[in-house]
This record gives sequence, C-alpha cells and structure tokens, in this order.
Amino acid sequence: MRVTKGVQIVAGTALLALAVAACGGGASDSGGTAAGGGGETPVRMEIGEPQELLNPQNTTETEGSEVLAAVFSPLVRYDENKQPVEEAAESITTSDSKVWTIKLKSGYTWHDGTPVTAADYARAWNYAALQDNAMGSSYFFGRVDGYADVHPGEGKTPTAKEMKGLKVVDDSTLEVTLSAPFSQFKTMLGYTAFYPLPKAALGPDGKVTQQFGEQPIGQGLFKLDKPYKKGTDQTIDLTVYDKFPGAKPKNWKKLQFKVYTSSETAFNDLQAENLDIHDSLPPSTIATAKSVLGDRYHDEPDAAVGYIGVPLQYNPEFKDPQVRKAISLAIDRKTITETVFSGTRAPADDFINPAIPGYRQGACDACTYNPAEAKKLYDAAKGPKTIELGYNADGGHKEWIEAVANNLRANLGIEVTPKPFEKFQGILDALDAKEYKGLFRMGWSIDYPSAENYLTPIFGTGSIGTGSNYGGYSNKAFDDLVAKGDQAADAAEGLKFYQQADDILVKDLPYIPVYFYRSNFGYSSKVKNVKLNLLNQVNWADIEKA
Repeated sequence: MRVTKGVQIVAGTALLALAVAACGGGASDSGGTAAGGGGETPVRMEIGEPQELLNPQNTTETEGSEVLAAVFSPLVRYDENKQPVEEAAESITTSDSKVWTIKLKSGYTWHDGTPVTAADYARAWNYAALQDNAMGSSYFFGRVDGYADVHPGEGKTPTAKEMKGLKVVDDSTLEVTLSAPFSQFKTMLGYTAFYPLPKAALGPDGKVTQQFGEQPIGQGLFKLDKPYKKGTDQTIDLTVYDKFPGAKPKNWKKLQFKVYTSSETAFNDLQAENLDIHDSLPPSTIATAKSVLGDRYHDEPDAAVGYIGVPLQYNPEFKDPQVRKAISLAIDRKTITETVFSGTRAPADDFINPAIPGYRQGACDACTYNPAEAKKLYDAAKGPKTIELGYNADGGHKEWIEAVANNLRANLGIEVTPKPFEKFQGILDALDAKEYKGLFRMGWSIDYPSAENYLTPIFGTGSIGTGSNYGGYSNKAFDDLVAKGDQAADAAEGLKFYQQADDILVKDLPYIPVYFYRSNFGYSSKVKNVKLNLLNQVNWADIEKA
C-alpha cells in the first residue's frame, strides 16, 4: 500500500506503503471553528500534507489515503482475521483465480446523487493503468489482462486505451480477467487504487480535473465541504453524506483533517484539546502520552516496517551488497527500539512483518548487531566515507535517524549527516525525480494483508517509476519467484514462493529493515471508541462524541 509519513506506520503506505522531530510550526486553532459551517464543532484529526491532489488512482501514501478512506467506500474491508469481507461489493467470485466477477451492492450513490455503476470501476482502473496518465498506482493493475497494451513501459507507446481484461457486464457487474491466475486478487481490492471514479471526474481532455483532485466526489461516508487547496489550506473539512448506505456516526456529522508539519505540535494541540485524534505520536512524546492521556493512549500491534532506503539505481557507491550488509550490521536495533521508541517498536529481522503470515523470526542475519564484522566488511568493500541520511521532519523521525547516524559514525568510522526534509512529500518528490542520492528513511504500511504486499510494490522491477520502488532495485530471480507465488494454486503454496523471494531480499538488502512498527495513537476526552483498522485508518462510524 503505501509509503508512510509517520512513526506509527504507516501514514504507514502504502508505502510504501516511506518517508522526522519538529521542524517548525503546524496547524493549530482554538478548537472552536466548525468544519464547513453549521455551528457543529468537528471531530479533528492530525495528518501531514498529502503528496498529491486527492485522486485515488494517484495516492500511494498514508496522508492522502486517510482522507480518501473517509470519502470513498472500498470494495472490501478486512476482518479481525485479516480476511477480505465485502463492503461496496455484494460478492466477488471466481472458479479459477483468473476470471473474477464483482457484483456491486445496491444503494451506493456518488455525492452528487448519481448511482454508482460497474462502469465507474472500469473507468477508474483503466485510467490508473494507462501509461499516459502517469498514475502512481498503475502497477497494481499489472495482473489484469491487457495491462501491457496500455502500459508498455518507458519509451514505448500504448497500443490501447483500455485493458481488455475489464468487461462491464451490466450496471452492477464487472468481470475482471487476469493475465494469469492470482488467488489473492480479492484481497487487494480494499486498497485506494481500486476505488471507483465518477464520469464527472474527467474533463474534456479525458484527464482527471484539478477541481476533482481538490474536491473529489466519492461514494463513501463523508463528502468534502469545499475544495482543498494544497499548500495553502491547513484543514480539510467534511460532512457525513446522508445517503451513504452503511453505518454512520451516532452523534456527530462534521470531520476535519488538520494538516501539520510537526508531529510534536500536533501532540501539544491534542493535550490542549484542540485536536481529537493523533495517530502518529512521535517517540519524544510517548512517555508523556502514557501519563497524560491514560486509557486514551493506545499501543497496538501494527503490520508496518521501518527501513533505511538505498538509492541503488541512482548512486553506485551503494551498489556492492557488502556495503549494504555492513551498514545493516552496524545498526543497534535493540537499543534504538528500546530507548528511542520507549519499547514501542521491535527490532526488524525480516522484510515481512510478524502480523502477516510468511514472517520468519531471524530470517535476516544481517539485521543482527555486529559492529566488528560491520567495520571489516565496510572497509573491505571500500564503502563511501561520507553518507547523507534523509528523513521527513513532519513525522517524528529525528531521534531514531540520529541514533542510526551515531551507530554508523561509531562503527564504520565515517561521516554521516542527517538531512531533514520539511514535509513528507518533499522527500518523496526528490526520490521520484531521482534527485536525492543519499540513504533515506522509508516506511511501508500494507495495502492489503498478504506477504506479497511487502514484495511487489516496493521491490518489483515493474514498480520502478510506477509504484513505490524508490531505490530502483531490480532482480529477475526475485520477480520470477513473486510471479510463481502469484500463480500458485493456493495461498499456502504461494507463500512458499514469496518466502523464497524474501530470501533474495535478505541477501541483497535493497533496503535495510530497522524496526517493526506498533501503532501509537491518542485521542482527546471529547471523543470515544477510537479504533484503527488493519490499514491504520480510523473507523469513523464507531466514534462517538463524549
């Protein structure tokens, strides 16, 4: 899913699911301004600034995804057993894992009152896949038959505008034919990229309009009160959509996302009751949060992973895997998780998080702290004498990045300079443009509960430029094993191939796993029943005003 902004993970995604202490002021107000007028004080939640406009097919990070999850309803959600359960879909069936039939529930309408149809899903998925549109989520449609025709790759011209694998049977039925069987296709469908797109989103040129990106028309629980002017507005204001057919909040209708550039500033607002929900508490506030918030502070398991990213395709200094292994061996994960994170993280020892089937304890030998071996390997491989370590300063990462920098200085005998980017989108944009060549802070929050989601979107060759493979890693053996897992007859067989692909990552270390997240969030005394789902998004219908 997606790259993440915050230290809770993944804001987290997807994330690609990437992305920290204060670097300036954030949004703050007295708490008395109602969202969208009407006199009602909204429920207020902290987010960082979304990287892009609010277009579902171009949103692959946690901040924009949080907003869009309130505006759209996914085809599936995930239950406590991490299994997909139909939401906007009535049923999703297949007899061979290659041809899938999606039937839509009745009653869903767009926020302009028009019915949602199967054509709206076909429109969205074709738009995302078409190479000319340069959507960040395009690689999620790579398994659909005809994707290669609409997305042939860099330097090539599409020979079709739509994927032949999408067939609108009738207003409530979409048939999807994949290029090969993929048993976990249904599991993918809770992700942002698979939201539908109304016809009104497209302008005369066939492109999603800026107006839609600023004020998307969704079919979910909330509708936007006004356009969100990215870079200018510090709030995104929404109101419950009365015609939404699902569960609604019991005693409130107004929601406000408050955009912050400092997680610490947001925590100060939370303590002052000028903010109601903070889902990415920075390490520096954990001890205070426990004592001040009491049972309104939550520390829960999370399926995300925090990495040090490596720009393999853009900086030859890190090309030798022995250099990357030495850097990994030089990092004292145990001390960082226990001291910097106050025990709210766990040392990473695999590329797959323990919350998801496929994790193997101790899979990553190079994740064991061994400074003597690190120095020996680094010197033998002639690693760079100076390293820049980039991170986003709006997500609470300063402390642990500086701890990693100190480890590398002490154990490798090199100069390491942490480089803060003011906003999450800044480091993402720099990586997208191939302008940043230092190591970088990366976080990944799952898009859907599968071991495959820790592999393809971040490290697959097809995800370079069109997904979240910011380091440019490419390994044919890895790609082939993932493909075998995709096409396996059942989940158990597929998992074996995914673990073999994971073994290649453990050896190559295209990124360096540092810790497994836990979700650390808090909320004000003005709300209750605050819960996060598997994708670290708030379950809005459960919340009540206290």
